[in-house]
Amino acid sequence: MTTFLILVLVLLVALTVFSLVRGVVAFLKTTKVDLETGKGETATDMQLLQNKMMFNRIKYQALAIVVVAIILAISQ
Repeated sequence: MTTFLILVLVLLVALTVFSLVRGVVAFLKTTKVDLETGKGETATDMQLLQNKMMFNRIKYQALAIVVVAIILAISQ
């Protein structure tokens, strides 16, 4: 059971990092578009993607914390 939970934890950490990287890339693209055009109106798609990825990061981090708490509860 502990091995399974550790694998789930590793998967959640990987998803957290992936979401973080995608969110930062979307942020950088948004900034680049804003700098090139001088308008913030064209970047709405990237802003939506950035918000989605950052929300996903928070979800995966919360799930990882729950898995760690379960692992600690089982080990004691």
